[in-house]
Amino acid sequence: MAAGAPRVFVSHLAGVPVFDPVGDQVGRVSDLVAMLRVGRRPPRLLGMVVEVLSRRRVFVPMTRITGVESGQVITTGVVNMRRFEQRPTERLVLGELLDRRVTLVETREEVTVLDVAIQQLPARRDWEIDKVFVRRGKGGALRRKGETLTVDWSAVTGFSLEEHGQGAESLVATFERLRPADLANALHHLSPKRRAEVAAALDDDRLADVLEELPEDDQIEILGKLKEERAADVLEAMDPDDAADLLNELPEDEKERLLTLMQPDDAADVRRLMAYEERTAGGLMTTEPIVLRPDATVADALARVRQQDLSPALAAQVYVCRPPDETPTGKYLGTVHFQRLLRDPPFTLVSALADTDLPPLGPDTPLPAITSYFAAYNLVAAPVVDESGSLLGAVTVDDVLDHLLPDDWRETEFHEEGVAGG
Repeated sequence: MAAGAPRVFVSHLAGVPVFDPVGDQVGRVSDLVAMLRVGRRPPRLLGMVVEVLSRRRVFVPMTRITGVESGQVITTGVVNMRRFEQRPTERLVLGELLDRRVTLVETREEVTVLDVAIQQLPARRDWEIDKVFVRRGKGGALRRKGETLTVDWSAVTGFSLEEHGQGAESLVATFERLRPADLANALHHLSPKRRAEVAAALDDDRLADVLEELPEDDQIEILGKLKEERAADVLEAMDPDDAADLLNELPEDEKERLLTLMQPDDAADVRRLMAYEERTAGGLMTTEPIVLRPDATVADALARVRQQDLSPALAAQVYVCRPPDETPTGKYLGTVHFQRLLRDPPFTLVSALADTDLPPLGPDTPLPAITSYFAAYNLVAAPVVDESGSLLGAVTVDDVLDHLLPDDWRETEFHEEGVAGG
């Protein structure tokens, strides 16, 4: 960034791609690292935390940043792949400075930090945080109604103090565009206090999606810090198989309390899954696949497949069953794959297209047999049917992979040689 160039607000840098000089993407900006200084001197910006393509978080000094343009960051191309570790004198700008309550020096009024701006010093490669974007009034849900203003760093005080009531609204807004897996990764690297604050600020559906992507220890920690009524609401929003896995890790009395607080239908689905062994088709399946009656048409099936909240694996095929439509259904008749739906006219009945030759899985099918089944038939999802012929649910490839990978795979980076062609 050339001297005298406009300042950059850090919320605009979250998730921005980082490129080397030849245009190859190195990773994405996860956070910025600053060092607070004595008195009211603006903090010096030390560098950026970049999540590289292997999901490792590494530190890139500002001396290695050659450009901060609109929507991208350019580096010299030399990146130390050692994992980033925060030092006691360092502050994460997005993770620790946003949403902090500080005081205007002139009026002694408390304000909330919504953003901070960085600027490169003239004729030097050093960067500083020189401006603070704040909102007057109390924090919380009404934050957009307060007056906002941009002030110099020296015009506020309170950043160096331990924060006890720091909100998380601005940080959540900054991470809004991240996929659940990426937000879970960012959440995993926050302090337990900050992690709990961000979890409390997320809505139930978003938190449910993120919990499904977090390591088991983080799931239990976050759920344990929620009020029981809200914990039950979040469990209802999770996929039943993921909720069952999480509840199985809790003490028996806590598990029962949460199940009692859940809606009866949701709790029944989860209890049914908890009755199966974990590494079987019944323990891995979701109870919410796309189920259609024999008289449904291709148009009906495509309308169901288009639902935004469906995972790609569940949207890959629909299951034709006699009523009732909820699992466990009436007699399972067959599977219609998404590609077949695209090849036939909209008015065609799905019963005429159902693949009846594909043998379904039984609920007690063990994991090794399930993996062989997926490989043999090139599937991303498979029906689970009981002895009476009722569809119980569907196993998806992501749940199979979860149980094939090491227990700590969510906390382990992808192997370097397996990323971007080695």
